[in-house]
Amino acid sequence: MHDIEAMGGRVSHATFDDRLGARDRPYSSGVWRFKELVYPDLPEAYIVTRPEGNTNLYEIPRLAAWAGLERLHLKHEGENPTGSFKDRGMTGGVSQARRLGMERVACASTGNTSAALAAYAALAGMGALVFFQKGQVALGKLAQSIAYGATCVQIDGDFDTAMRLVQAVCAEFGVYLLNSLNPFRLEGQKSIIFEVMQQLHWQPPDWIVVPGGNLGNSSAFGKALLELYRLGLISRVPRVTVIQAAGANPLFLGYRDGFKARPTVTAQTLATAIKIGAPVNYAKAVRALRWTGGVVEQVSDQEIMDAKAQIDAAGVGCEPASASVLAGGAQACQHGRDRPRRACRGHPHRARPEGPDRHPRLPHRPDSEPQGHLRQPAAHRRARP
Repeated sequence: MHDIEAMGGRVSHATFDDRLGARDRPYSSGVWRFKELVYPDLPEAYIVTRPEGNTNLYEIPRLAAWAGLERLHLKHEGENPTGSFKDRGMTGGVSQARRLGMERVACASTGNTSAALAAYAALAGMGALVFFQKGQVALGKLAQSIAYGATCVQIDGDFDTAMRLVQAVCAEFGVYLLNSLNPFRLEGQKSIIFEVMQQLHWQPPDWIVVPGGNLGNSSAFGKALLELYRLGLISRVPRVTVIQAAGANPLFLGYRDGFKARPTVTAQTLATAIKIGAPVNYAKAVRALRWTGGVVEQVSDQEIMDAKAQIDAAGVGCEPASASVLAGGAQACQHGRDRPRRACRGHPHRARPEGPDRHPRLPHRPDSEPQGHLRQPAAHRRARP
């Protein structure tokens, strides 16, 4: 955790707005534009960037109408260099690997992570090792990994098996692990929220909806929102909504039970990017939900594909995992206590309402941060530029 209190007064809207459109590195990156909030002490010589970020925010009224929302924005992270938000995490993680003098990096992957790891490792002159489930990785992502020179290892097991294996290999052979349990990965992925807020002129939406697989983004989003609020850069904290596929839904099962236990499942879904039954960031995601008064929803594969068809027909396009947020976001928002006016989806749902009890508010814990719709006292709000 950065010393946010000490940073107060040193960063403002103008700090980041003045860097928009920068041509020179590192500030041409949509991650390193927010360097003070990502990795303030990292010397610029260690930064490995393509650059990444600077992805568009689309407002498409017909998708909002389909989802039953007044307004809807889609953050298109497919516009990153290797086609996913993982590039934002990898610029942070590989930069730290370079600072540590590491020669090899590794990950377990369902596809997106492998492409990003391979690209950024190649850029940094490092060796890359990727573990993935045989026959369960998107071919386009695998092709990128091979093209960038990564050593790709197929295993007869699911993603969670691959995750255990890569952790053992990294510990045994001194390879730097770059799955999302790496904190520098999540620091980079916070920039999705920073960039969204900047694109919305620092006026937060009611909800932020994100797909839930290994739960790295869910965790990063909660942390980013809390930091922005503490710095006075936003006046309240939107509620984070996590959408999982019904066949890969451990967070949803835990949420439904009030997080009394930590479920794991044998994941089965065509949305391979979120086909994870034992997410490594589960505890951090629960914390993010508590901080923001968030909710969790699950959707069927059919609902995911119905939503994907709507997004594709709107001319935006996305993979199935991303479509889960359109499929589930409206349902989750409408089951919350407040009717949403505006929602922002991390990568673009819809299903049958089953009553408000399906989404109880999370209980506040004395050892957690305040949750839900945090607002600054008027005397402490920063003037808008």
